[in-house]
This record gives sequence, structure tokens and C-alpha cells, in this order.
Amino acid sequence: MRKRSFVVGSASLVALMALAACGGGSSAGTPASGTGSAAAPANQTLVVDTTFNLKTVDPGRMFETTGLLIDRALYSTLLTFTGGDVKKPVPDLAESYTASPDGTTYTFKLRSDAVFSDGTPVTSADVLFSLNRVKAIAGNPSFLMAGITVTAPDASTVVLTSEKPNPSIPFIVPNPALGILNSKAVKASGGTDAEGADKNDKAETALNTASQGSGPYTLTSFSTTTQVVLEANAKYWGTKPAYSKVVLRNVAANVQKLNVTKGESQIALDLSPTQAEGMKDVQVVNGASPNVFFLFTNNDPKISATTANKDFQEAVRYGIDYDGLVALAGTGSTQAAGVIPTMFLGSLPAGSGVKRDVARAKAALAKSGISNPTVDIGYPSDFASNGIAFGDLAARVQANLKEVGITVNLKGSSVQTALAEYRDGKEQMGLWFWGPDYPDPGDYLVFLPDQLVGKRAGYVKGANPALEALGEKAATTVDDAERVKLYEQIQTELNTSSPFMPLLQPAQIVVAGQSVKNVQSNAVWLATLSELG
Repeated sequence: MRKRSFVVGSASLVALMALAACGGGSSAGTPASGTGSAAAPANQTLVVDTTFNLKTVDPGRMFETTGLLIDRALYSTLLTFTGGDVKKPVPDLAESYTASPDGTTYTFKLRSDAVFSDGTPVTSADVLFSLNRVKAIAGNPSFLMAGITVTAPDASTVVLTSEKPNPSIPFIVPNPALGILNSKAVKASGGTDAEGADKNDKAETALNTASQGSGPYTLTSFSTTTQVVLEANAKYWGTKPAYSKVVLRNVAANVQKLNVTKGESQIALDLSPTQAEGMKDVQVVNGASPNVFFLFTNNDPKISATTANKDFQEAVRYGIDYDGLVALAGTGSTQAAGVIPTMFLGSLPAGSGVKRDVARAKAALAKSGISNPTVDIGYPSDFASNGIAFGDLAARVQANLKEVGITVNLKGSSVQTALAEYRDGKEQMGLWFWGPDYPDPGDYLVFLPDQLVGKRAGYVKGANPALEALGEKAATTVDDAERVKLYEQIQTELNTSSPFMPLLQPAQIVVAGQSVKNVQSNAVWLATLSELG
């Protein structure tokens, strides 16, 4: 079961349960104000304020937002992403890779100069151990390796073989949860990749004390509640980071704003568009969040004959004031043209989403034959993401649909209660968001009939055979150009006839002091600490 995505359990179920807290703005990586300065001195400390969503930095068990940020700095992966570009995986520990024509086999050639922080060379045995350990521990990130077998035919070659065609693999392996460990050191600390590792692996405490990676930084100190300190890895084989030390502090968003303004920190990661608006003498990087907020009307007539009515669904689709919701979300937010966010392969062109048409909505409602419909909408009333409270969005939806002739009862509840109703498919209407597990369109096939999210909206097998066939083809197509066409078709069909209404994609704000260079947001791990200068 996937744990990071909101709908199954960012931004993430873990964040929700812990209650831790693009069109209009500048593009990812482009400062809205300020120009930065010269590269940081080699002995300079970078202070990063963020609201911790952190349990561990053991890659085999980590899948929380702050953990991803940290482990990206501690551990190298086979492939990675640079800056804010998550459409193109680039070499990291693997200098190259090839894919079989059927998309089932990926062969990675390791670079020869990569070493761990103790100077030990990185070999295929370390990759084999690390990836198999993730599977064997069966923790939050284990689904990333589902159906994938790892082999190491020689010291510099790693082969990932999928049970079925899996074109998402190059977009999955950059995840910091798949960071490569020094297998000898981890085994000496009680680590294992053997069956039963969920009970027998004892390396987490050691990995939360000292990292065993080949990334640009090493772990100096670790606390899930106060701060985490990283030191530059003296033996790092890649481009040396500009900052010799990084201190990540657990700080509330309002205090983050004060700290970065006063120069007590250099980076603030959790400000909302409203909080960041009008800030002076800092850089405000307004990138798009990968989270997509969406509405659904339950397609199961046993839950609601009203919401299952296709004409009622069209009335809802065209009755929503998308522009008004974007304005509510703040500067940098944009309408979600489809379920796939703008920075991912296969996203629909900006501006191509459904536009409000009240006359069409009223006509559809009349055609439905349902007089004065009343429905309930469920959502987590005690949670906000990217500065957006679900209750505020729900109230806007309620007001929008009232203009069409639909009465919506707000049924907000605690995260735990709302998630239970949602998972059981019992909500007549639901307001949620999907935070990606990995930056590939394959992660969004869950919205199709009989898939994870589809079933929770009563969208079952046989609901749209043509769409289901498109999904099956997309899941096994390797060529990127063809994948783009297929995913655009899938989203266009979802926007036309499914029970789902993509609403908006909020802004992801990174605020930085003027001294920091190359400030960019990243859809997977928020920001790449080693790229900051």
C-alpha cells in the first residue's frame, strides 16, 4: 500500500496522520525577487527551516517529505533529477542505462569513480543489497520495487527486471528511498536484505546516527523533533557542494518567515503564497507543487443515485468556478488541466482544462431529471496543504454549485475519519488531492476504472472499456512520445466522462536569502541542498 500519497493514506498520509505542517508565479527555479550573489564560501553553513515530517533517514524505511529532502543529500541513486526538471532522469551512480524494447529489462552501467563516505568503491553488490533491502523490509517505500527483480551480472552492471512492462522504472529509481548503501557497513550494523528483514534488520538506529552513502553530505546529528545536521562529504566523487554544513531546523511556517527575513536562516520551505507575498530582500521561488486537488462524485448508485447520474456529473463539472478556486489558492497556483501535474511527462497543455459554463451546467442538471438535488461532500476539515485549507475549498464548491441548483452539505471531519470514509468508497462527493509517489504519468493510472482511486469513487471495471484499454496500453508503452499521446487521451477522456474533476495545482514556495544561488523547487524532494550555492 502506498503511504506517501494523500489519497491512499504530498502531501502524504504520514504527513496527514501526523498533522505536520503555476501559471501565475515565476517558474520553478526563477526568483520572483532578488538575484542572488556570489557562490558561498566553502566553510559556510546553510540553515534551512522546514516543518518536519520525519521519522527516519534509513532509506529502506523512509518515505516522508523531510526524509526525502535529507536522503537526497546523503545517498546517491542510480539516476537522479537536476534542478526542478523531473521529466528527464539523468545519470548519478549509473553513467548510462538501456531498456529492452518491451520495457521489462533495464540495464545500468555503474560509474567507476564513485565511492562511499569511507572511501569504499560503490559496486553492483551494494546496489543489489540496497534495493533488495527496501523490498525485504516491506516498509513505506517497498512498493517502489514491487514486481522488480535485481541482479548484478558483474561488479559494474545492475539489471532491473520487471514482471510486466514498466516504463516508469527510470523515474522510480531516482527516489531517495532507493539510495544506495554501503552494504558491508550496513551489514556490520545488523542490516540484511534477506527474507524476514522486516523483523530481522537492525540497522535503522545506526543509519540514524551515521549515514552510509555516497552522496554529497554525511549525517552528523539527527532528531525527528528539533534539527538535523549534515556535513560535506570529503570523499564525494561528484561536484563538491558549496556549503560545508547544512542545519535543518523544525520550525513553524510563521517563524520560518521571520527567520529568513532577519537572516537567521537562509531557506524557508513551508510558506504559503499569502505568507510569501510582498516579502522584501529575499528570493521567492514560486514553483508548481506536484499535488493535484480534485473533486469526485461517487459513481456507485448504491452510495448515491444522484452522484452516479452522468448528467449530474456534467452539471458539477461545468458548475465549478475553477478560476475562483485558483485565486483562493494564491499566487503561483494554476488550474489542473488534468490529473497529471504540469511538470510531469504527459500533462495536458496549460489552459486546456474544463472552463466554467453555468448555462451548460444547468442544462445538464435539467437533463438528469433530478429536481433540487442535495448531496454530501466529504473532506479532511483539520488539514491544509500548500497553505490551502480543504474546508475553504469545499465552501467554494458549495457556493459554486448552489448557483447551478445543487445543494451541497459540507461533511468535513478529522483526517482519520475522512480517510476511512474515502477508502471505503462511502463518500457521495469527495475533495482530496493526489501527491505523486514518483514523477511519472504511470502513477496516475490509479484514477481509471477499477484502479485504486477509481474504486474509491465507485468507478469500477466496465465503466469505460475504451478508457480502460487506453490505460492498459499506456502502462506498457515505452516510447516517450507515444506515452505523451496516450496520457493526454486518457486525461481528456477523464475530463469528459469520468466522475473526477481536477481542480487546481497549488504553488510550492521556496524562500531564500539573497546570498543563496541556484534556488529551485523540486517535485520529489522539495529542494536539492547540494545544488545550492
